[in-house]
Amino acid sequence: MAQLLVRGLDPELVRSLKKRAAENGVSAEEEHRRILQEVLMLEENRDFADHLLTMPDVGGDSLFDRPREFPRDVEL
Repeated sequence: MAQLLVRGLDPELVRSLKKRAAENGVSAEEEHRRILQEVLMLEENRDFADHLLTMPDVGGDSLFDRPREFPRDVEL
């Protein structure tokens, strides 16, 4: 089995990993494996509809509405 060494991690990130591992009752190494597995392996099996469902709701489409002022003057 392969090993992975990650250098240069922010200490706050390491604390978060250790905290999450403790909450799940596993070692930081096991939690790291689980996170990598979840993000990298399971993503491949999701279809496009699943990806769309994970997108946050940011409001309606009114931000993209364009004013419709007809007729309008056009400079050539």
